[in-house]
Amino acid sequence: MHVTLRVVKAVGGLRRRRAYHAFRRALRTTWVRQDFRVVHVSIQREHVHLICEADDEAALGRGMLEISAARHLNAAVAVERHQPAPRRGTVFPERYHVEQLRTPRQVRNAIAYVLSNWRRHREDRAAAGTRAQIDPYASGVVFDGWKRDSPFIPPGNFVPLGTVRPQTWLLERGWRRHGAIDSRVVPGPLG
Repeated sequence: MHVTLRVVKAVGGLRRRRAYHAFRRALRTTWVRQDFRVVHVSIQREHVHLICEADDEAALGRGMLEISAARHLNAAVAVERHQPAPRRGTVFPERYHVEQLRTPRQVRNAIAYVLSNWRRHREDRAAAGTRAQIDPYASGVVFDGWKRDSPFIPPGNFVPLGTVRPQTWLLERGWRRHGAIDSRVVPGPLG
């Protein structure tokens, strides 16, 4: 499944160090689940893209990390704003949006869209001085399906987002029938 989570403006942009680590801590809550897995993730300014596997709709609902992410993001906002207590209030204004991925081509296109989404939002231009060809706010830094070597030169203190290996044929091998993904491509609308 391709899942999109939007955040309220009061939380601020997500492409900052504290928000990254807050979301990473929220992802840890999913690592032990057997019925729900986050395989790919991309953090954008106002939303997050996830590619997940879930055994069923109930597992998806239980596995979604909105509560954990909201708690960690509210705490990060408070630290950044020098507030004595975590921010209170809504973080995700609406339920997540889900798109079922049923074919190898759909899965390949969704992976390319999610991992290269920073190019669609022109975040790669903001990071021009970093020499990164892969979005440092996405799980693409550990992705083994790039078309060519796409070096990611992390800073010394970089900790990648925590995702898990896929267990379904579509996400593990099926999508590869349609070729490796070029990290330089700017994705268009998914659909």
